[in-house]
Amino acid sequence: MSSWSRCCGHCGKGPFPTSAGVLRHIKRVPQCHQKHVREFKALATALWGIETSGPEFAHDDTAAEEINMPPSADNTNLGLDPQRAPSPQGAPEFVDMPIPPPQTARPQHRVTVEEIKDDVQPYMGVERYVETCPHVWLAGASYSEGEPRFSQIAREVDNLYGPFEDEDEWRLAQWLIKNAGQTQTDDFLKLTITRNRLNLSYSNNENFLRKIDAIPTQTPGWFRDIVTVNGNLTTANGVKATEELELWRRDPVECIRELIGNPAYKEFLAYAPEHVFTSADGNERIYDETWTGDWWWETQAKVPQGSTIAPIILASDKTQLSQFGGDKSAWPVYLTIGNIAKEVRRKPTAHATVLIGYLPVAKLDCCSNATRSEVGYRLFHRCMQLLLQPLIKAGRNGERMVCADSRIRRVHPILAAYIADFPEQCLVACCKESYCPKCRVKPEDRGEPLESLYRDPDRTTTILDQKATGRRVKAYKSEGMRPVFEPFWKALPYTDIFSCFTPDILHQLHKGIFKDHLVKWCTEIAGAAEIDARFRAMPEFPGLRRFKNGISFVSQWTGREHREMQKVFIGILTGAVQPRVLRAATAAVDFIYYSQLHIHTTVTLQALGDALATLHEHKGVFIDAGVRENFNFPKFHQLVHYVTAIQSRGSADGYNTESPERLHIDFAKKAYRASNRREYVSQMATWLRRQESVVEFKKYLDWRLDNQDDEDDEDDEDVDVDGEDEREPGTRSQINDGPQHTTTRAHRLLALKPGFPALTVDKISTSFAPNFLHSLRIYLQRTNLPPRSHTPPNTRDLFNAYKRMTLVLPDIPSVGRYNCKVRIRALPFTPGCAGRKAKPSYFQTVLVRVPDDRENPNTAGTVLEGLRVAQLRLIFELPEHLRTPFKPHLLAYIEWFNPFRPRDTNNHLFPVSRQIHQRAPVAEVIDITRIESPCYLIPRFGAQCDNSWTSANVLEECKSFYLARYVNMATFYLDPISHNGPL
Repeated sequence: MSSWSRCCGHCGKGPFPTSAGVLRHIKRVPQCHQKHVREFKALATALWGIETSGPEFAHDDTAAEEINMPPSADNTNLGLDPQRAPSPQGAPEFVDMPIPPPQTARPQHRVTVEEIKDDVQPYMGVERYVETCPHVWLAGASYSEGEPRFSQIAREVDNLYGPFEDEDEWRLAQWLIKNAGQTQTDDFLKLTITRNRLNLSYSNNENFLRKIDAIPTQTPGWFRDIVTVNGNLTTANGVKATEELELWRRDPVECIRELIGNPAYKEFLAYAPEHVFTSADGNERIYDETWTGDWWWETQAKVPQGSTIAPIILASDKTQLSQFGGDKSAWPVYLTIGNIAKEVRRKPTAHATVLIGYLPVAKLDCCSNATRSEVGYRLFHRCMQLLLQPLIKAGRNGERMVCADSRIRRVHPILAAYIADFPEQCLVACCKESYCPKCRVKPEDRGEPLESLYRDPDRTTTILDQKATGRRVKAYKSEGMRPVFEPFWKALPYTDIFSCFTPDILHQLHKGIFKDHLVKWCTEIAGAAEIDARFRAMPEFPGLRRFKNGISFVSQWTGREHREMQKVFIGILTGAVQPRVLRAATAAVDFIYYSQLHIHTTVTLQALGDALATLHEHKGVFIDAGVRENFNFPKFHQLVHYVTAIQSRGSADGYNTESPERLHIDFAKKAYRASNRREYVSQMATWLRRQESVVEFKKYLDWRLDNQDDEDDEDDEDVDVDGEDEREPGTRSQINDGPQHTTTRAHRLLALKPGFPALTVDKISTSFAPNFLHSLRIYLQRTNLPPRSHTPPNTRDLFNAYKRMTLVLPDIPSVGRYNCKVRIRALPFTPGCAGRKAKPSYFQTVLVRVPDDRENPNTAGTVLEGLRVAQLRLIFELPEHLRTPFKPHLLAYIEWFNPFRPRDTNNHLFPVSRQIHQRAPVAEVIDITRIESPCYLIPRFGAQCDNSWTSANVLEECKSFYLARYVNMATFYLDPISHNGPL
């Protein structure tokens, strides 16, 4: 088989939603299984010139073939540990794969690219075409069947719920360990009502914790190392001062074994690299998961044939534990693997990222002020060296591991990515913070888009070794190195630590480039009062934060505030700053948005680079305005590395520093609060181990129950049933016919009961739609829908109206939008009453599909083609006597905006204005299925904001707007703009 797809290569059936589905199909269909075995036997004979026999062959979840070969005559070359315990009872022993004859050079290859349909189809019909790595590499090859940990537990433990009597007792224990402290647990279990009615097998907290510790899904244990720091100060006794510190750590290899063998991740694991394209011609690459990047492909060519790489992703970040005082801190180190899909590993609830160590946070009072920093650098690297020591042998020789698909593979855990903020990146790279931790650019050149030489691990260690001998090394000073002579990454195999640093979207973009620099510069140019006035006048929009007091008075900024400002910042700047400032700001925000895409292509990476080039082209305007002297600061320089990093490791959303920030809550802050604040690190480790064992036991129970369900439903697994999804009764009714969700068009939901029942025409005209009756008559005439009674609508008719309509929007995997529901509201003014304030009216703007004869040439070829902006004033249904069978009766009253004018060349936004005829808005009644999506309009403020405009009245008072392009990632992605021309 030259390449791999999710269709059966023997009978052509498929495509299957997952590769596991292909495996199940081949195992269950005798004809396919026999052909599969014959192909792999022929393949093994061709490769090694021997006949194969033994256990049957099967196809794994990646492109690799599973090989079962006779043992090698020499096991030493494979790095097997002779002291390792044999496989569990019932699992076959690991069979060594013989090394093929050495080759002087790998043959040039041109692998056929086949169409592979993902589980979720990319938006607008874009397919994925996969090129697998060369077959001779045998990437991800498995050698025999193994027994996963969950299967072993199921075989050894008789009681389904382990040490607990039944499900109820287990669920109570699960709730107590998660929500109650030890004192509260003890008090609860000692209550008379608890003892008399629940009849639990644990009567106090001590017995309860014994039960928790007896759970069979215990995670890798913790070890404590004492690290002694010899200072340069002397004590009162005249001896050198020392300081003993605790390093708490786990075996990272065992943690990887847990992750790669966890059946909960079976459908989300990959074992081999691949190149993915948007079309069969292979001209446009896709970069999203770790296995689609260049690093895995290039590293796979370096490891022994038949190896499976486990790309290690490390993250470390010092955090404060005490909230209102004190100096208690922790320095957690987290680990996950790139084999797991990023949508899973970045979710804290998936528990696909584990804590492997707490680094010591030391004051180093034994050192003088002059040497304390250098000793701290070396201490960090020494502790990381102890923490990651098991990875050296495992990465070089491989470790046999039972993977989630029950197959045994030789896994090489190799450091692939290191997630850290900029100061910690410099600490890991052994360089000063005035230098780049990735390349050798000079500090005075960081503001220019230069392609500098990347730092090289071998060169760096050589320089540090020479410096350690006391020699004067020119490169040591010119490259800004620190005196760390034994960096922890020195002995890690196949590791280029400098390329491991991934983009830091939170600190480098949201907080750095945008908030700390761009907003500050533009505010100084436009004036803080003017910027605040514009933020205050912004209209409301669901999901969008409104800065009702401006931005000058925000006391605490988080990543959320930064993102909310970016959504409207370009529209707010328009008119307040000169065009060159606006072009530079637009390029900066475009760069931030492009960098956040979940799926990158060659085209989007080109657009990312173009945005950076435009920013560099116009950045001089800030120097001319006197708000900046130069751009030689670290965060600005880091932008030049984004494209290369994404091509190497996959899209940046899989490596965001927001993930470890969120993990601090569970692994550090909650653990600290559960301790008694004395010798808290050991208590944190114990608390964490118990929490993890409960989480793993829940996964085990889910796996057991799922397996039982699969056995019951095995006969129906391949049956496809077409039909509508069930809806929750009594909540919503579906307007559209057909399935509940599509990948190309939205569908609409309304409440079963109208929010405004039996409205009179007079009430509608005064509160909702001024020209309602006339517009309705025109609609009925134009659509040739004469009412059955032949009586036109009149002032005596009553209409049911709805407060809101819900749109279920199409999936857009490139921005992570799945099952997205948005509400469109049409609410009149609500007067105040006792204890309640009056609420202003809120009539949302929407995009409406228009007939072909109204198409706008300014939007031709864009996602806005055939669409116009309108303000939704009323959602209503026709009374029974006005309806015609099989014709729409759910309608909307809208007020039109003029067609889009040409895109603004400075901010790339479409201008739009209200359509007025005889000093009144142009209104129309339409079928609600023409409403495609909500949209957000930003007022065109001009040179100065009108002081009479408020958030409540700006949509009525202002007559000209910009269609917001940055209001969410989807609107940005669907309206792509290249700074060097159209995409």
